[in-house]
Amino acid sequence: MTMGMKRKLFSNLALACQLLAITGGFTLVAQDRDGQVTADQQKGNKADRELTQKIRKSVVSDKSLSMSAHNVKIISRDGMVTLRGAVKSDDEKKAIEDKATEIAGQGKVTSELTVTPSGSN
Repeated sequence: MTMGMKRKLFSNLALACQLLAITGGFTLVAQDRDGQVTADQQKGNKADRELTQKIRKSVVSDKSLSMSAHNVKIISRDGMVTLRGAVKSDDEKKAIEDKATEIAGQGKVTSELTVTPSGSN
């Protein structure tokens, strides 16, 4: 299996798992050590699930983004979106923030994305 095939496989697997969790309506309550919103706090209501799903599809469909960018956390609560995770460049960070803002609306996106050139989380 070539590296490109492996990358696509892992990207598709990550998307499938995320979509399964979103459409399955799994809701776990958790807070990180700082009391911030975590992915486990994704609201179970249909509007928030659909909002997260639309943003996720937009991010994953952009093949110019790295696997790290494809796997950022997207958390929707009452129409407000929080983005969290590491990306490889300022361009990736801006692209994800722009996609989320285009879908959720101006002023409804909080970005906690960090740029880590290695893309490690």
